[in-house]
Amino acid sequence: MKKRKINWNYLLIAPALLISISIILVPGIMTIMYSFTDWNGISPNVNFIGLKNFTELLHDNIFFRAIGNNIIWTLMFLTIPVVLGMLSAMLLLGRKKTKSIYQVSFLIPYVLAPAVNAMLWLNIIFSPVVGLVAFLRNMGLDINSPLANRSTAIFACAGVDIWHYWPYLTVIYLAALRQIPTDQVEAGKIDGCNGWKLFRYIYFPNIKSTVSLMFIMITIGSFLAFDYIKLLTGGGPAHATEVLGTYAYSFAFGSMKVGKAAAVGLFISFFGIIASIIYARISRKENVE
Repeated sequence: MKKRKINWNYLLIAPALLISISIILVPGIMTIMYSFTDWNGISPNVNFIGLKNFTELLHDNIFFRAIGNNIIWTLMFLTIPVVLGMLSAMLLLGRKKTKSIYQVSFLIPYVLAPAVNAMLWLNIIFSPVVGLVAFLRNMGLDINSPLANRSTAIFACAGVDIWHYWPYLTVIYLAALRQIPTDQVEAGKIDGCNGWKLFRYIYFPNIKSTVSLMFIMITIGSFLAFDYIKLLTGGGPAHATEVLGTYAYSFAFGSMKVGKAAAVGLFISFFGIIASIIYARISRKENVE
């Protein structure tokens, strides 16, 4: 009889598979289950209430405001940091000696903890006592902290996160640009292409897949926004900066409604799944072409 060979591939992927099951699959299934209950996170009694959590959310104005703020956040992150990251990557591409120095200096905000970045902006920029806002007020300008204004608070929070995030995109785009064959670039220069034409016809087509991937990752990350809003405003003033992440947090740890927080979490996952499906279709189309 022939001895059956051991497939070592299964043993090699077993640790990663176990970790994925433990921290992704099992909590995901539990979140779905709890979204149909009134569990408070502490009591051993869990009562099934059907679609009540979802029905209450769909009749809650704050819930739709949170979705709207997430959409605003996504639109801002799909434009401002992408343009800044691409522009700085193109500028750094032509530098030889100082490229590494710029990359390290750009990444400082990204590697700092969100709590540190938030405290810097709260005390140095937005503070009406000792920050930039206070300095402008002393100069005679009638200005207040944008975090205290309902119409500007969400943009102020997004500005801090954009300041922290765009250097990461710079490094990603620069790494992709450096993989482009130099003979294509040289051929374009010989044909008389200027900077814009080089980017449009040579650089961008070669990094299109990277740009598409980052667009999807930015979209998913935008609907997971939580840390900077929680640190800067906590969702205020008057829910003006409320997003789905902070809304779920307030239910889970504020009013002890873990079941409703799980329902909000499913909506967050829903938007992430839509973005993932779009990326899968784009990738499939690119592979066919």
